[in-house]
Amino acid sequence: MRSKERVAAHGEVFTPPELVQAMLDLVRSESERIDSRFLEPACGSGNFLVPVLARKLTVVQARYGGSHFERAHQALLALMSLYGIELLEDNVRECRENLLGVFSGALRDLATEEWLAAGSAVLALNIVHGDALSMTTREATPRAITFAEWSYVGKGIYRRRDFRFDTLTQMSSFGEEGSLFAELGRHEIFTPDREFPPLSVRDIAESGVRND
Repeated sequence: MRSKERVAAHGEVFTPPELVQAMLDLVRSESERIDSRFLEPACGSGNFLVPVLARKLTVVQARYGGSHFERAHQALLALMSLYGIELLEDNVRECRENLLGVFSGALRDLATEEWLAAGSAVLALNIVHGDALSMTTREATPRAITFAEWSYVGKGIYRRRDFRFDTLTQMSSFGEEGSLFAELGRHEIFTPDREFPPLSVRDIAESGVRND
């Protein structure tokens, strides 16, 4: 708890780390699957997202530790699979910093400026300053929240497609397997708002993955 004032104004109370781990153990197979997608609609500073990323990166190291190329690309995919919405701007900033720190730590000697720029660009899109109830951003002129769906094609190439959050919530009528945050490739009934050409890490880093 940061302050009583923030609790009163925003209901901001942080889940204890031991409880977070116990909850993640209930979905262990998903929290340890590199490409499984997690959305935290009130992500705070990352109390849930950070340990999920840590679990995924442990799996990355175990499976791809022998290959610098695959370890780095799979680590970025793990980061790409995490999404958050947060009302308070300082929490958004802290969440992004915390996730990037875990990502950087996992890359170790591979954490070049280019890789960190790519990670920052992904987090700028995936961790949204917004309101999950109204499904809009927290800006002077609110916009509909849009999430980037990332996938790894292989050989250093990623795919990005953008979906509106309010559209994604309608997928519940098609069952869990129709959700963006379920297994890959099961939501083709929904058309993305925007599709991008294949992206390399350099493309993502240099462009900042423009979302204009």
